[in-house]
Amino acid sequence: SASEALRLATDLARRAAQVKAVAPKLRAKGAGAAVEIFLTRDAVTPGALPLPDRAARRLCDRLVDLGAVRELTGRDSFRLYGI
Repeated sequence: SASEALRLATDLARRAAQVKAVAPKLRAKGAGAAVEIFLTRDAVTPGALPLPDRAARRLCDRLVDLGAVRELTGRDSFRLYGI
C-alpha cells in the first residue's frame, strides 16, 4: 500500500542519514568510498569494499556497532550488510 511504501521510504532515508553521520568517525583510508557503496547498493559484502579483506570486515563490524548498517544474513561467515 502507499502508506507502507511511505513508511519504508522514510525508514531508508533515516538509515541513509545515519550512515552519512557516522562517516566522519571512521578512520579507515577507504571509509568514504565504502560509505558511498553502502548508500548505492541493497546489500554489500566486505569483499566489495575498496579495502583489504580484514579491514573491510572490521569496518563492517564497526558500522554495525555504530548502528549505521545491519548484518542481513545472521551467519558467522559470508555475511551481507545493508542499511
